[in-house]
Amino acid sequence: MNYQTFQPHPDLAPLVNCYWTLEVPATEHPQRQRIIPDGCIEMAFILGDDIKRYTTGEHFILQPRAMVLGQTMDPFYIEPTGYVDTFAIRFYPYGFANFVTVPIRTLSNKETPIEVLFGEDLARQLEQDIIQANDVGQKIEVIERFLLKKLSEQSIVDNIVRNTVDLLTSAKGSTSIGDLLKGDISKRRQLERKFQRQIGVSPKQLAKVIRLQSALKMLLNQEGESLTHIAYESEYYDQAHFNKDFKEFTGLSPKEFLGNEHMALSSVFYK
Repeated sequence: MNYQTFQPHPDLAPLVNCYWTLEVPATEHPQRQRIIPDGCIEMAFILGDDIKRYTTGEHFILQPRAMVLGQTMDPFYIEPTGYVDTFAIRFYPYGFANFVTVPIRTLSNKETPIEVLFGEDLARQLEQDIIQANDVGQKIEVIERFLLKKLSEQSIVDNIVRNTVDLLTSAKGSTSIGDLLKGDISKRRQLERKFQRQIGVSPKQLAKVIRLQSALKMLLNQEGESLTHIAYESEYYDQAHFNKDFKEFTGLSPKEFLGNEHMALSSVFYK
């Protein structure tokens, strides 16, 4: 498994977290991989063989070859049908809203073909340019030209939303929305509406994902630390609260997560 990340152009850095590539050789018996929420929206181009996403039990769909994966609050399984070769753009929670006119909440919990968002002709040309690029450097040049042009056509996300996300991120999700807004209920309702439109989830949901991600990184990078220590450092009420949130977003307990063959890809993404 070869996973690499690349930094964006400075003009896009406030909105784009990174570009990433993933290559995995085809195997006779591919493993399903559980993908867990990370609070980000991603645009992905599947350049290898098709990838299945399981909906329920043994039922699955084939992911679009060029798509946007909106905010997800539940883990889901994917499974390659052969060789994996993916190029993707990971946006900050408020980032993708700068490039489209549709409310971001309409993209939640599903894959949306890019032609739905950008029109058939523009999407087809973008996909072909990505496919024909000789290396990852050229792929990045293609997507950055596209994003910078789209950015100049769209309005910028509300600073209140951006600042709230930045505060939640710096606090690793442990600051309550009430504390951020100093108990002003009218501001809270306004913020929730803006979050749903521009990020696709509520501030509380995003805060839970950010805090879980922080704890998950500690778990992956410091396996020797006790779960109680990780829960304390991540400012959960106690280990039981940590276990409950962890299982909600991953489907497993923290102990079950480590070394689980279905979590190999998520471990690489979030380490």
